[in-house]
Amino acid sequence: MERFINILIIEEDRKIRVGLKEMLNGGGNNVLLSKTLEDALPILEKKEIGIVLINISASKDALSTLKSLKERSSFNDQYIILITEEGSSAMKLVKGIKQGAVDFITTPFNPNLIRSKIEVYKSLFYKDQRIGQLLGNIFPDNILHELSSSGKYSPKRVQNGIVLFTDFVDFSSKAKNISPLGLIKRLERYFTKFDAIIKKYNLEKIKTIGDAYMALAGVTEDQPRPAIRACLAALEIRDFMRTERDMAIALRRDFWEIRIGLHMGPLVAGIIGSTKYSFDVWGDTVNIASRAEEVTKSGHITITSNIFDGIGSYFDADPRGKIDIHKRGGTIEMFYLQKIKDQHSMDGEGLFPSAKLRKVCGLPTIDFDQMRLHILTRLRSLLPENILYHDVPHTLNVEKAAIRYAKLEGIGDEDLLLLRTAVLYHDVGFIHSQHDNEDFAMNMVEYMLPEFGYTPEQILIVRGIIEATKSSVEPRNILEEIMCDADHDYLGRPDYYAIANKLRMELAIFGETMSDPDWTQFQLNFLEDKHHYYTDTAQNIREIGKKARIRELLKKQQATK
Repeated sequence: MERFINILIIEEDRKIRVGLKEMLNGGGNNVLLSKTLEDALPILEKKEIGIVLINISASKDALSTLKSLKERSSFNDQYIILITEEGSSAMKLVKGIKQGAVDFITTPFNPNLIRSKIEVYKSLFYKDQRIGQLLGNIFPDNILHELSSSGKYSPKRVQNGIVLFTDFVDFSSKAKNISPLGLIKRLERYFTKFDAIIKKYNLEKIKTIGDAYMALAGVTEDQPRPAIRACLAALEIRDFMRTERDMAIALRRDFWEIRIGLHMGPLVAGIIGSTKYSFDVWGDTVNIASRAEEVTKSGHITITSNIFDGIGSYFDADPRGKIDIHKRGGTIEMFYLQKIKDQHSMDGEGLFPSAKLRKVCGLPTIDFDQMRLHILTRLRSLLPENILYHDVPHTLNVEKAAIRYAKLEGIGDEDLLLLRTAVLYHDVGFIHSQHDNEDFAMNMVEYMLPEFGYTPEQILIVRGIIEATKSSVEPRNILEEIMCDADHDYLGRPDYYAIANKLRMELAIFGETMSDPDWTQFQLNFLEDKHHYYTDTAQNIREIGKKARIRELLKKQQATK
């Protein structure tokens, strides 16, 4: 698996800067150069830098510069390595280490030693990222922040927290007819989908208890209207399971059904345990939410009056009357949540929230997930079978590359969604024709994207990104540059020949048959004369591989003469 890292070199001496870059190029290193700290600050503020190499011998203020680097950077987990001259003062190095550096390199450089040190700190950086991801899966962001700053998390009382429970109907009896491994895989598949939905609506998953799934809203996040977001999540989980049921019935397979219950009320949130920490919530609200789920019909969602009173103007719900609360005693009025009111749904049928409703509860106005599902389904069903190169795997590979470039370039969340939208649509024209496919794609985004909440301004940006893939058009901004580079990311990858061969077969199907020498020359013409990478990131991480392909093709061409 390829992994990439931004490495920043801050050094006044151009010869040293360029020499270090040449040493470190390749191996997933996106090496960035800066003459001074002031020049480097815009890079540090925008991009996630994993390793910083900085010369502390260049000025009297080098140590304070190093401290400023740590304080002013948006990301404070870089590994800082000092660049010093051989024989530099040991005291200066010690002070540098105290200011936040982890190691040093000396001039004249030992390339092998420098590369070895960089590989060590790259491994540590990747490990830090992995640990951060794991902790993020265990604890909410606000709790991680408090734990990292103070080493503890004080219990918090929330007046209107929302608890969501799901449970599979007749799970015990169904589990008897499936192998343990099959059972785990099926639960994992469903819970992974639930996780994605919960994240989409900015809820917080708490835990799974056997076949039960528990999530919160309005407890760990500060987005508005948690009750609406919780109901939207519940509806999407229910609809996902209904689709699974309908497919299973059509294929004459066994299916699972689900019950969902939600309640809003006071909660206490905190961390328990001293060795294996666990974030959890307590209170009567948990018990009532569990009871709401327990008394729900198969395939339905029950909400209590506490929730309905705040969301009734946006959703259709059927009253159930008062329901007994076991153990606790007493009753509470409950409702079956049915769907979003038509006037607040994107499709007018109560399935997806409108852009206005999404904005009300602090969600992005565009429904990217539904758009992505829609266009990929369209591509899979409508692309002709003779489209062998511009197929769905190609689109997904370009999307993956675009995400990678965007991260290394420090692209923001909204711009990334627009970029990914353009990637997903950029080859949709091949449904219609292999000629002028970009124009077809641009017309389609004009027609389709408003249904998913995209504004005219956003659609114009998406159109521009797609247009940049035309051979006659030069990209005008970073998003268009990333699109072009991601589209040709494979030119510098080891799997180049497998992908290029698919292009050759597709061209042959449409009448452009080439002999082996002609095909070699065709590739060289494109790689040497027509193509170039636009972003610094692509030039850093793919140009070496691309040049290797050119040398290989030239060698092959010479061998056939």
